[in-house]
Amino acid sequence: MTIGVLLINLGTPDSCEEADVKNYLREFLFDPYVIDINPIARWLLLNLIILPRRPKQSAAAYKSIWTEQGSPLLVNSQQLADNAQKKLGDEYQVSLGMRYGSPSIAKAVESLQHCERIIMIPLFPQYSLAATESAIQKAWPAIDGHWQRNQVNLIRDFYSAPGFIAAQASLITNQLPLGVLPESAKLMFSYHGLPERHIRKTTNCTTVCNMASACPKISQVTADCYRAQCYATTRAIVKKLDLSADRHLTCFQSRLGRTPWIHPYTDEMFIDLAKDGTKHLYVICPSFVSDCLETLEEIAIRGLEQWQEAGGETLTLIPCLNSESDWLVELIETSEKESV
Repeated sequence: MTIGVLLINLGTPDSCEEADVKNYLREFLFDPYVIDINPIARWLLLNLIILPRRPKQSAAAYKSIWTEQGSPLLVNSQQLADNAQKKLGDEYQVSLGMRYGSPSIAKAVESLQHCERIIMIPLFPQYSLAATESAIQKAWPAIDGHWQRNQVNLIRDFYSAPGFIAAQASLITNQLPLGVLPESAKLMFSYHGLPERHIRKTTNCTTVCNMASACPKISQVTADCYRAQCYATTRAIVKKLDLSADRHLTCFQSRLGRTPWIHPYTDEMFIDLAKDGTKHLYVICPSFVSDCLETLEEIAIRGLEQWQEAGGETLTLIPCLNSESDWLVELIETSEKESV
């Protein structure tokens, strides 16, 4: 019996040329889980405001990180899948699909059709409507053609999975001088942001959270809350590192438009930290398992510029897990044991 493993990541343009970036943005931003407004309003926003302007800007950003092998996100994701396959052995077959662009989820599912059952893993550690739920709902029609729902083991999130936390802590330690955060430095946990309304759609969060202070520990009320899961990831990693509260902070990047997004904002924290006298910053992005535009360009390039303009000196981007697959293999094997 072969068990299929369907890995789903967000996606990437086919190239860093403006036409391919525009096609990618059209598919991505027309997703009702991403821009969750009236379909007519979404079409107008996309075609009259975003697509006439943003592709050129985004293409330039992609060009700044593109490699000879292609998109970092695609290259890293495929290496992750390949390494997991080698470690899992012949009992499993691992296939990668992208929510937007190529390789498609449908193509990945097709390659697994001979498998007795499958494990579906959206590669987003913290659950969100915009990424996780969108990927799951995109996958179901392709999956339903081959398996019953009870033959699918869905790993919806893994924000506090022991292997994932240990791997993140190891990434940080390996980037620090002698494995220790210097006294003159702070550690920033920068997660992808979401509009506040996305949080309210998944949880009655406002009863326990003001969207500005640190989220409390996960409870039944906040079990599906992306923001609460991000803070849970931070707490678990910090505990592993034995790092005091004054040495680290959690914030959220990549906001777009005028609607309120979850706080605190990464770019504003650059300014605040510099004003407080911090000179050296280490940044890790635990909402991504693969380095991509949001880490390599938004943080390592633009973020560094913002940090130094604010008065900071050095900014070290701690890489994502990328091709490191031990945590993924552990996640799969643990989930299989629990499902028996």
